[in-house]
Amino acid sequence: MSVNYGSNRLDYGVEDSINTSLGSLHSPRKFDAGGLRSGQTSVNLDASRDLNVGIGSTTLALGAEWRNENYRIVPGQLESYIAGPYTFSNGAAPGAQVFPGFSPTTAIDKSRDSFAGYLELDADISDMFNVQAAGRYEHFSDFGDTVNGKLAARFEPVNGLAFRGSVSTGFRAPGMAQQFFSTTSTNNVGGTLIEIGTFPVASPIAVALGAQPLKPEKSVNFGGGIAFNMVQGLSLTVDYYRIKIKDRITLTENLQGADVVAILQAANVQGTSARFFINGIDTRTQGLDIVGSYRVPDFGLGTLRINVGYNINDTKITDRRAFSAFDAQRLYARQESFRLTDGQPSNKFNAGISWDIGAFGLTVNANRYGSVFLPDGVTSVAANGQPVTLSNPAVRDDIRVGKGDAPGDITLSPKWVVDLELRYKLFDTVGLAVGANNLLDEYPDRLPYGTVNGVNFGTNNSFLPYSSQSPFGFSGRFVYGRVSVDF
Repeated sequence: MSVNYGSNRLDYGVEDSINTSLGSLHSPRKFDAGGLRSGQTSVNLDASRDLNVGIGSTTLALGAEWRNENYRIVPGQLESYIAGPYTFSNGAAPGAQVFPGFSPTTAIDKSRDSFAGYLELDADISDMFNVQAAGRYEHFSDFGDTVNGKLAARFEPVNGLAFRGSVSTGFRAPGMAQQFFSTTSTNNVGGTLIEIGTFPVASPIAVALGAQPLKPEKSVNFGGGIAFNMVQGLSLTVDYYRIKIKDRITLTENLQGADVVAILQAANVQGTSARFFINGIDTRTQGLDIVGSYRVPDFGLGTLRINVGYNINDTKITDRRAFSAFDAQRLYARQESFRLTDGQPSNKFNAGISWDIGAFGLTVNANRYGSVFLPDGVTSVAANGQPVTLSNPAVRDDIRVGKGDAPGDITLSPKWVVDLELRYKLFDTVGLAVGANNLLDEYPDRLPYGTVNGVNFGTNNSFLPYSSQSPFGFSGRFVYGRVSVDF
């Protein structure tokens, strides 16, 4: 039995800014913009025992869980969000520029509970054949009931060669933040400042733009593979997986246009763009994982282990939801579609060695990340006259506009990242280590800024030069030292 509690606190501060609507003489330059709070409490009880049912070794496991989740938005100081007397006279948006603080109208304090129970049977039918079956029931206070199951089997006809497979269903209730988060920020898009508002799905603005109550995501998962260890020191696994998700929750595009501005103004909200969460698409992800390790026998100079791994995967959008309340600009179009399907590498390769001899040790790991595609987010019209940051009715069922067709498309090239660690056992109980993550100080490709090939990328990329979608970050080399003591 276990009881767990965790919490997260995030506070926003804005410095060297101004609330222009208050006037330069009455606005502070530093703002407490409020923050976000989340907490989770869970109680779990698990039990298992062996059963004698006459079909080999069988184990029964069962358990139950109660979970409580809480989500809060805390307002900032008055000057960070207020609309001052100069709001309309000088056209200034209310609140601190770049990031207005959370106002009392967006402050929330929401909680939900869930109760769950599961049952699992694990049976060794014979020395060669193992079967697992499991079922789980869960009740959410805000989304009702769900039942999910899993069936898995493993067959080892000869010692060291095994075949395995599984099928299961999954369920994910919308996150608390996906339901209730709300904020406004200023983005530089193509050299133009745009006020972008993120609105809760139940807000009048989101509803007017086509938002509907969020539904849980549901999935069906298939997997199968081979495990091979018939050679001394060698272990090799090859696994295929296929995951289908229905009603996937995504953010909409940054919706713009005169009709969007009219809806915002009708709600007395200053802004030019809006977005919110929707159950917008169905997806299918499939891929292959290959993992191998080899301990070199009779090396003669200590112990040497070699590890390699390769993953290739592909995500496709198999269906899109139509929201008739907002036909002019599809809620989920080219930019967000490519962010999901191509915003992470489709392949990754890693290789490493670990060598220990006496008191000394060495580990080297190298990872190659494949390319990442960043769809055009700054161009309003492509060469063929069709909007590229919104949607084209001709690509309703799938994204048939190719990569690179839009003027502002960017592809981050593949990169190698190498990690190194040296170890020394000073005493039986004391160890020393020095190492470096990203030893070669590799960075992602820099993003363009200013006007490049007729495309205005704005100026933000000049001082924020790397994409947040880089698969290995953009912090460069990290060097460390470590002392460990065994008691």
